[in-house]
Amino acid sequence: MRIVFIGTVEFSYHCLLEVLNNRGEVVGIVTSKNQKNNSDYRDLTPVSRNNIIPIHYCKNVNDQVTINWIRDKKPDIIFCWGWSQLIKSELLSLAPMGVVGVHPALLPKNRGRHPLIWALVLGLKESGLTFFFMDEGADSGPILSQKKFKITNKDTAQTLYSKLKELAKTQIADFLPSLMAGNYETIVQNSEEANYWRKRSVKDGMIDWRMSVVAILNLIRALTKPYPGAQFSYKDSVITVWEATQYDKKTPPNIEPGKIIHVSNEGILVIKCFDGAVEITNFEPTIPFAEGEYII
Repeated sequence: MRIVFIGTVEFSYHCLLEVLNNRGEVVGIVTSKNQKNNSDYRDLTPVSRNNIIPIHYCKNVNDQVTINWIRDKKPDIIFCWGWSQLIKSELLSLAPMGVVGVHPALLPKNRGRHPLIWALVLGLKESGLTFFFMDEGADSGPILSQKKFKITNKDTAQTLYSKLKELAKTQIADFLPSLMAGNYETIVQNSEEANYWRKRSVKDGMIDWRMSVVAILNLIRALTKPYPGAQFSYKDSVITVWEATQYDKKTPPNIEPGKIIHVSNEGILVIKCFDGAVEITNFEPTIPFAEGEYII
């Protein structure tokens, strides 16, 4: 089974190695040069070089030059794992077995953009990793493999990313032999159960101190590294928050949200919110804050 692999992020790198470790015949790699919009970009060139696999760099996977390059490799199947563009019909129909995509959610629920971020922001207790055959819709094709994972109150975007990489290894090792033998099965998605998450905006990352403690901590956990971080404005500065915890002391109920109620000698901030207070333990830049001031 001749495989063309499309990907450009850290997850792509680990999946590609797993395909090769399980004797997948990768005849071509399609990837991109480092782009600023990929916070988890990973260069696949070393894998290409070490395994003597042809590699092609592009910005648009649907452009004719890229499609011709892939067609020249005569793939039986295409794996597209870690590429943000939708695959159009010409590429979808190029390989006889089709194109296998991946989505870090329990499809058909939670299709769309930024599934790890939204799962954490919304406080979901579980999610999953779904490999599926792509069609012209968004995350709507038949499911090839799906596994669940738990989300704890200590998870961040980074820890969930690590869970996904480990889960992907297990799933790939399970379904790749079935694909190569031609005896795999798929499950058609029930679109009546589907919803679509939208693209996250900059405003979605701004902390509103009228939110609850849990909602603020969820937002911070969702946007911590490798993502750009949750933020709030203070005077002329934009503060990026990487870590925070719930303040373990009672706060008077008549204190307005956004008031700085404590600044430690180490610079740790305690800020009042709707139903308690949040202790900001890791943020940048480090500028002077004063107790009693307001963050509005």
